[in-house]
Amino acid sequence: MTTPITRPLAVSIFGDNEPVIQSHATLHEARQNAVEVPRFGDAGLWNFNGVVRRNANIPACGWKITFHKGLEMPEWNLTVRELAMIMANPRHEAVIDAGVHLLPGPLDPSTIISDMSRMRGIIKWAGKNGLPAQLGAWRGTDLTRCVESLSDRMSPGTLMGYVLVLRRLHEYGPALNCGGPSMDPWRGKSARNVAQYVATGEVATPAIAPGVWFPLVRAAWIYVHTFAPDVLRAQRHYEELRGRAVKVERSAVDAVLDAWLADPGSRIPVHRHLPAGSLRDCRLEGVNWNLLSLFLGIEREGSVFTAQSEASRLRRERVMGALESGHPTTTGIIHDLVEVTRPDGTKGPWHPGLDPRTLVTMLSKIRDAAFCLVGALSMMRDSEIHEIRRGAVVEHYNAPAIASTLDKQRPGRPGKHWWITDPLAEAITVAESVSIHEERVFAPLSRPDLTEAAHGDQMIDSFIGEVNEGRDWSGLEEIPEGKVRPHMFRRTMAMLTDQFPGSEIALGIQLKHVAARALANRSTLGYAAADTQWSGLLQSAVDAARFRRFKELFGLHRDGKKIGYGPGADRVKDVFDEIIATVRAKGGDARTEEDLLRKARITIRFGMLNNCLFDESNPTGALCLENTIIPEGHTGPLDHRCRPDRCRNSLIGVEHVALHDSHRRTQLKLLETRRLPAPRTALIRREIDRVDAVLALVREENS
Repeated sequence: MTTPITRPLAVSIFGDNEPVIQSHATLHEARQNAVEVPRFGDAGLWNFNGVVRRNANIPACGWKITFHKGLEMPEWNLTVRELAMIMANPRHEAVIDAGVHLLPGPLDPSTIISDMSRMRGIIKWAGKNGLPAQLGAWRGTDLTRCVESLSDRMSPGTLMGYVLVLRRLHEYGPALNCGGPSMDPWRGKSARNVAQYVATGEVATPAIAPGVWFPLVRAAWIYVHTFAPDVLRAQRHYEELRGRAVKVERSAVDAVLDAWLADPGSRIPVHRHLPAGSLRDCRLEGVNWNLLSLFLGIEREGSVFTAQSEASRLRRERVMGALESGHPTTTGIIHDLVEVTRPDGTKGPWHPGLDPRTLVTMLSKIRDAAFCLVGALSMMRDSEIHEIRRGAVVEHYNAPAIASTLDKQRPGRPGKHWWITDPLAEAITVAESVSIHEERVFAPLSRPDLTEAAHGDQMIDSFIGEVNEGRDWSGLEEIPEGKVRPHMFRRTMAMLTDQFPGSEIALGIQLKHVAARALANRSTLGYAAADTQWSGLLQSAVDAARFRRFKELFGLHRDGKKIGYGPGADRVKDVFDEIIATVRAKGGDARTEEDLLRKARITIRFGMLNNCLFDESNPTGALCLENTIIPEGHTGPLDHRCRPDRCRNSLIGVEHVALHDSHRRTQLKLLETRRLPAPRTALIRREIDRVDAVLALVREENS
């Protein structure tokens, strides 16, 4: 219990016994169990846990407001509590009676808690500059000085929050016991302008470095797909052993032990620290006596071997004798772990042994691996991943998806779906098998309070540490040092997804930015912005995809099939004929063909309506660049001026013909529209003429 701070002040407009939570929806459990709701007069602590719903990724300590550090002065303590009370209940009768008229929606507790933290910074600045705790005595210049001082050590985005708090103090002033600043020096200006925050469309979150991304995602998948079955199998076997264990009379233990040692399939559990290949110098602690008792089906947790008695000593000697005579051993609950190939070429189990203590650790590591995989490949926010419930993998429009809660500035918390692949569905299933929470999949595994949050940052760091520490056994690639956080997964995957043509709208849907057209949404494009760390790899990936398509064209031509129409098709066929002739003359094979294709002087861009053979080193003949102004810094063709039927660089592929034919029929249908404006009619006819020219070229070459 916290001791209330004495405050010899005039009475506030709020009663000390008033509940702080009046405008928010309280939890059903709080109403049913009569959970104590914070009262305005609690001058030491407001605890919202169990009262108002808390996001799964917020720890319990982050759902409290403490009024101790920095708020010991009664005036400040009262002002801060009044500010929080008004933010939580903007349409409180006393607030309206004071002449303060605010929007009806209460602010989220997380916003209130954040503003209380900012108030501490403002109060600290006020103390250093000799300003009184009575805000009614502050002038507009005091607010500007405060912002100017804070701007020296804060980014514009962070400073915006402080500007908003200072404005609230002025706006709420009539309802505050000590008053508020007499004026708003930034009237008519937004907090963004005051903080000089320039919206560039760029997301400040950095992408994960490719050297970290690839080994991390690969390791997460291997843990989920390959190692997790062993861990879950060990857990099931351990529970079976504990369920079968019974109390055995000490006089009967020896008979049970002798029968067990006589079975050639029995394995004596030993601790992992023993030297491999030799147990001749095994000490007392070398055998895992507790696990051996479970293997025997005895519920005495090793006491039948470790007790200070002659009978226990004789039993230990029999076990040690069996070890020296070559009895099979195991370092874990199960011994047939998946074998892997390690960097040095050796093969062996991926882990030295899953004993009961290690099993507890590995269950959390498997959970951490699943979290990393879901975060990396689903583009969900950290809060949304933590909200995943049991049975969340569903079928959504005939495709697997994760059903969870959409967070961020949505008080209604609507349910949403994120389309996923089979590996992600497997990761969720594994995490669900490990979870001990009644509902949540990514809840803590080691805390009795199941309402506590598991930190995404800690899970990622823990998994990376596990991978790097266990490389000698698992054979996994080392994950280099580098910052990795849940929100960075979302940024990196969005950037990677955007590098493939035509993916912007799908990306907007997955990020849930489709409410405002995906191509016009600044957030979507900001997430998808290119990253210098990835530029080389992405260009290589694009070049590789382009070469695969080029190689497919060569295969079609070699087999005597049509590759396309137009002047560009003739140029490509001439190059292909030269390669075929060279390969035959040299008696080459497929590898020779591939080498010659890579060296061919053909640059090709595969498009939706045609393929372009534009060569930047020799742009002559490109109709799209004729009689036009090329934008500064632009390289390559101007796609919007493409003339597939006339340009020497145009290759109309066989797959494009159906699209042109469909476009022609669509335009003819539009032409039948009644009362069509003359300019629109002329535009449609011009489109039909262009498509007719393309189709005429196709018919001419086919005849």
